[in-house]
Amino acid sequence: MKEVMAKEKAAIVIDQKDNIAVALTDLTKGDDCEVRSNDTITSVQVEESIPFGHKIALQRLEKNEIVYKYGEEIGKMKEAAEIGSWIHTHNMYCDRGLKNG
Repeated sequence: MKEVMAKEKAAIVIDQKDNIAVALTDLTKGDDCEVRSNDTITSVQVEESIPFGHKIALQRLEKNEIVYKYGEEIGKMKEAAEIGSWIHTHNMYCDRGLKNG
């Protein structure tokens, strides 16, 4: 973990089911971000600026596709997003608690 934390541009996958990673630094469009998942490190090219602690897509996410973080559903996509895109409230929604209105 120290190795990844020392890298300038890095993200971490919290659970193997996750289709996003969490940025460990501020990321800028065009950065090569090292993504750690257990003992594996891969590289993802950043498609747009992503603040520290925010989510980066690890795969193309289609409209209405479930977004997983901590191995749990945290929302669905409002629109498709490419690998390396910032995933946040501008392109993701959550309908929990809206069904019994």
